[in-house]
Amino acid sequence: MLSQNCVLVRDPLSLEHIRSILVRLEDTIIFGLIERAQYAHNAKMYVSGAISELKEKGIEGSWLEWFLKEIETFHAKARRYTSLDEYPFTTGLPEPVLPPLMFPKILYPNDVNVNRSILSFYTRSIVPRITQRATIALSALKRSNGIVGEDECEDDSNYGSAATIDVEILQAISKRVHYGKFVAESKFRENPAAFIPHIRSGDRAGLEALIMRRDVMAKLLMRLRKKATTYAQEFGPDGDAIAGSLSNGNAKVDVDGVVELYENYIIPLTIEVEVEYLIQRLNGLSEAEVEELVKTKLNGDT
Repeated sequence: MLSQNCVLVRDPLSLEHIRSILVRLEDTIIFGLIERAQYAHNAKMYVSGAISELKEKGIEGSWLEWFLKEIETFHAKARRYTSLDEYPFTTGLPEPVLPPLMFPKILYPNDVNVNRSILSFYTRSIVPRITQRATIALSALKRSNGIVGEDECEDDSNYGSAATIDVEILQAISKRVHYGKFVAESKFRENPAAFIPHIRSGDRAGLEALIMRRDVMAKLLMRLRKKATTYAQEFGPDGDAIAGSLSNGNAKVDVDGVVELYENYIIPLTIEVEVEYLIQRLNGLSEAEVEELVKTKLNGDT
């Protein structure tokens, strides 16, 4: 999509452009969660050393960590992580096979990466919540076949399918959260003088107050609930929603869970990324350069 291409977009720091990307990522994340909800929790996937086949091959870590490493190794060769808005979850990745693209200098050099936090909250909080219906259904099926106790819970053995979706969701969440850097840079360029005193003093609360708009957050959550409610329905051949497809546990995804994912994790972590990016925004600049920023907007307006 041209609107996501930093090489071709006229103004990649336009808040309107950034918003269009974040809105599309909402769809990507919701549809990913709907797909993941079709499988049980499969808790073994997220426990280090729990998959004996990996241990036998001398591979440490969890199934998902190994899966991420394998997929990101290929993606790194295809230069995915040279893009300004892509961040790997694993380290020690190979160099790209293709030559680098010439991206415009949009973001200030920084080392902000919160993927470890994303992986943690996703596997510990989101997956169990989103997969609850499938896990309960699996347990009931196993009990009907005489399987009870520990063996009845949380495992349908679809490790490959579930991990494939997990990776897609994690990458989308990571992109969405780290896009906070573009928001922060855009707002900083609009009025550097408002941010610089807080950056100099390390005033994170002051920076958060400058970038956070609760009215925008409320509209986002409202839009997200409407989308999730629509997508969670079943539709008939004529394209009309099937009556009752959201009731009695029939929804394709936990709508409240989707909204809480954003409200309790994605939005706060995005704000954290924005603040930490701004804290590093003056690193390496001379006092004269900082003073010039105080006087002049980066777009040339005085």
